[in-house]
Amino acid sequence: MKAAVFHKPKHISVDNVPDPEIKQPGDAIIRVTSTAICGSDLHIYNAMFAQPRDMVLGHAFMGIVEDVGSNVTKLKKGDRVVVPFPVACGACYFCTHSMSTHCENSNEKNYGPEGGILTEKGAGLYGYTDLYGGYEGGQAEYVRVPYADFGPRKVPDAMTDEQVLFLTDIFPTGYAAIDWAGVKGGETVAVFGCGPVGLMAMKSAWLRGAKRVIGLDIEDYRLAKAKLVCSAETINVKDNKDAIEEIRSMTNGRGADVVVDAVGMEADRSFLDRVASVIRLEKGTINALRMCLSAVRRGGFVSVVGVYGYPYDNFPWYQIFEKGLTVRAGQVPVQAYIDELESYVLDGKIRLDDVITHRLPLSEAAHAYEIFNDKKDDCVKCVLKP
Repeated sequence: MKAAVFHKPKHISVDNVPDPEIKQPGDAIIRVTSTAICGSDLHIYNAMFAQPRDMVLGHAFMGIVEDVGSNVTKLKKGDRVVVPFPVACGACYFCTHSMSTHCENSNEKNYGPEGGILTEKGAGLYGYTDLYGGYEGGQAEYVRVPYADFGPRKVPDAMTDEQVLFLTDIFPTGYAAIDWAGVKGGETVAVFGCGPVGLMAMKSAWLRGAKRVIGLDIEDYRLAKAKLVCSAETINVKDNKDAIEEIRSMTNGRGADVVVDAVGMEADRSFLDRVASVIRLEKGTINALRMCLSAVRRGGFVSVVGVYGYPYDNFPWYQIFEKGLTVRAGQVPVQAYIDELESYVLDGKIRLDDVITHRLPLSEAAHAYEIFNDKKDDCVKCVLKP
């Protein structure tokens, strides 16, 4: 089969690789009909997370069931499914407590309670390095899906792939950022990062009754997307050195009730930031998180769904303490959200496909990674078709 294979940083090619096979009685084989490139895929592409061997990337995909193992009872050949990005067993302590990204059984070699940098990680993830189970990803013609009775969800034939594809990852991630904050209605929500997850967080804020939604970014084309598909007020952080004060001026001097960090460690960095990172043996920066902590009001909530994979010196705990903030962070347990969110899509309460800017065949995966990574051609979200 054809698949997008990571070989080394900035080098992805579409190669012929062996077709996946049923390895365990709970497996299913999915023929992929649509798959997406996510911002977190760029962490591997840019060597933020090391991957020493070749690997098929991609954790956002959907398709048609081609084969199932002997223990699979909920799926059959021909079913059309969307697949949550965490690989989770459905039976361990964490899975039964709606925390599938902490599954105890899907990352046998590297799982543990510590949550370290290179060891004791969480659940397995599709196409996301050997640290997270070494599972081959879905940017391919076919993919093996373990624990097939727990992860995949059937989707109606009447819905197009693009209408439901983002139930795999970015919609649950954006929605969880708002849900964690307990948004009930009337809040001002500021979202740092107008990429796909940030856009979904803005859409989710409106869905939950926010009074005001503000999107912040350094790229004008992404801010324009936030205005167009999320009806958000926008602030260009790069052009506006007083972005925090602008948010405060919009909120009677207090700051936003809820702030979402949808950027993570790949925030824009100055030359001095880069030098400091080398000296401290850090990768990336916490600049986006620092801005979030300043932009939120006292007693407010900060949701962190942008990825941070390293320790950072001078972390501003004093500010969290002084302002009495509540902070929640982590990978989102998609299995706990997907059924509710699918109903919103099916009922027409939210639209997901309007964030797509590029549709390309799988054969052009290398080009798709390049334009997404380098912010070329106003690329916000790219969907690949095997």
